[in-house]
Amino acid sequence: MAKELGFVMITPHSLRKSRTGGIIGRFSRIEGLEFVAARMFGPSQELVNLYAESLLANPDIGGHRRPILADYVKRAFSPEPETGGTHRVMLLLFEGENAISKIFEAAGDFDDIKESADTVRGTYGDCIHDVDGEIIYFEPSVLVAPTAASAKQTLSLWLKYAEDDGGIITNALSLPEEDVQKTLVIIKPDNFRFPNSRPGNIIDLFSRSGLRIIGSQVHRMSMAEAKEFYGPIQAILREKLAGRAIETACTTLEETFGFPMPEEVCAALNQTLGPYYGDQQFFGIMQFMTGLWMPDVPEEELENNGKASCLILVYAGINAVEKIRTILGPTDPSKALPGSVRKEYGSDIMINAAHASDSPESAIREMEIVKPSYNALKKWIEQYYG
Repeated sequence: MAKELGFVMITPHSLRKSRTGGIIGRFSRIEGLEFVAARMFGPSQELVNLYAESLLANPDIGGHRRPILADYVKRAFSPEPETGGTHRVMLLLFEGENAISKIFEAAGDFDDIKESADTVRGTYGDCIHDVDGEIIYFEPSVLVAPTAASAKQTLSLWLKYAEDDGGIITNALSLPEEDVQKTLVIIKPDNFRFPNSRPGNIIDLFSRSGLRIIGSQVHRMSMAEAKEFYGPIQAILREKLAGRAIETACTTLEETFGFPMPEEVCAALNQTLGPYYGDQQFFGIMQFMTGLWMPDVPEEELENNGKASCLILVYAGINAVEKIRTILGPTDPSKALPGSVRKEYGSDIMINAAHASDSPESAIREMEIVKPSYNALKKWIEQYYG
């Protein structure tokens, strides 16, 4: 069976309540699906109205559900009339066989009166009725498509507004009015080797910061981006690791040949083996982030997307950098405190679950490299739906 492209739309209420991680974790662990794209929206009134109208006219949605969904979208997605502040909506794309039906089944029915937590809506949504059966409170937590035709209709519409209404949402209603600081988080490729809930679990830990996610993107880092992003540490690795490499080499040579290594031999190794060892460690970092071995990548392919996926998130709020770094923990997971991201999910100083900017200036530099505002939806939606 051919692959499909399905979507999950996380509602403003779920984002405000920091349910984002739990929801992403539930969908990203579905066997046979690959998490391929994400984008944050601050939908305009025009987009909200058109989306509500499309739901109201969609024959694939049960007749009694159409007005409920349309009214909900107008109420929950519309910008604040007086200030123009927008509500955040996160759009996720998943690719795989039977993607649309798998997503629809995992989301569950929003009007299920049975107590159940085996679906996303059963856990995070609400549909409360009065004694006469009328709905008095409705929060679906996510919106999904029941059919491929519905997916095409919704994604084609949102793609038209992806540039104007999407990207880094700086006018979100839930942000503080002043002293807003932005920071970058990269959930690293080791969390995407197979379908699992780790990306969502990591986001859940970061939610303790009280910050808001204002940008998101699934990204395959190119070798050119990796070189620019991590380039400053190459010289540091050469310097810091040279001594360790020379000490190990000289000890091994002395044990092998049975005599102390002359100073000139150690000095020669320091000039040759030391930098080479540092470069090999640097190439290992590049390979981890891109899935490519740097010396093997031709010049003309440096700008091509790599083979390893990561999830880029932009957080905003007061003291964002410090709050995220505290929850993340130190580079070496063995030195991290229990409950931190790296203690829970890191293995060593390279496979340490996530990256976070160490200063506001670094956040600006790093965002300029990986471009979290780039519209990555376009390629996927046009590939499947024209």
